[in-house]
Amino acid sequence: MHTESKTIVLIHGLWMTPASMDLFKRFYEMRGYRVAAPPWPRLQGNVEDIRRDPSALAGLGVLEIADHYDAIVRSMEKRPILIGHSFGGLIVQMLLDRGLGAAGVAIDATVPKGILMLPWSVIKSAKPVLLNPLNYWRTVMPTFEQFRYAFANTMTEAVAHAVYDRQVIPGPGRPIFQAALANFIPRSATTVNRLNYTRAPLLLISATCDNLVPAVLNEANYEKYAHSTATTEYRAFVDRSHLIIAEDGWQEVAEYAMNWVRRRLEASHFRTWQDDARVAELSASHYRSMATVRAIV
Repeated sequence: MHTESKTIVLIHGLWMTPASMDLFKRFYEMRGYRVAAPPWPRLQGNVEDIRRDPSALAGLGVLEIADHYDAIVRSMEKRPILIGHSFGGLIVQMLLDRGLGAAGVAIDATVPKGILMLPWSVIKSAKPVLLNPLNYWRTVMPTFEQFRYAFANTMTEAVAHAVYDRQVIPGPGRPIFQAALANFIPRSATTVNRLNYTRAPLLLISATCDNLVPAVLNEANYEKYAHSTATTEYRAFVDRSHLIIAEDGWQEVAEYAMNWVRRRLEASHFRTWQDDARVAELSASHYRSMATVRAIV
């Protein structure tokens, strides 16, 4: 019997820790959900420890990250709701494509392979990593100026500095290269089958002032998904930055995402109930017909 999933898995993005999702975590926990926010593989220690020695993250790639969360989700008793931000949003799409999750929400998500446009703001945001090919196997720590442009351009300098000081860590360069070069690699790590009609419902959320993943990229991604019969919806939030999950108004985003998930799961439950009722009616009709035949015989 279908029951609404009450477990949520939050997946953070590059250059951040699970703490970046703390506001969402508390928001959902206060509403009765069990929320897990596991870190990326190899990510251990506090921000200061990671800044001091980020070598464990060097060479970490998209597939290792996806496989890490794959194992976590498969270990759960019931299919959880998946919510990811930035690269975490890409991981959500990959997990849904693997048949995991009851529903998925990808917020300001890195787009899977297949989107050909490349806005200037994306190039500027990724340039500190991509300019040096050796960064593929290294970790890279963004400067405050780079972070503010890519993540926090709608925040005041003081608020952006507070986030930077408390949360930002060096991140592996490899995922940036994998996303940037995806369209030139036949079996790219960021590949998702957008035609997969068996996957769970997906909500794409974008921010209109996002420099790292501009809304136009998520719009293009949404249009690619339109060829599948699986449920995909899109919502853009005005005047928000890439750090939409932590800036003023984050509650609106968290609530919209959860209300959308509830509606989708209820609709799925209703369809399942209809299907069960239809099967029951056909079975009853079959037995009535058989009884009539036996009576005639």
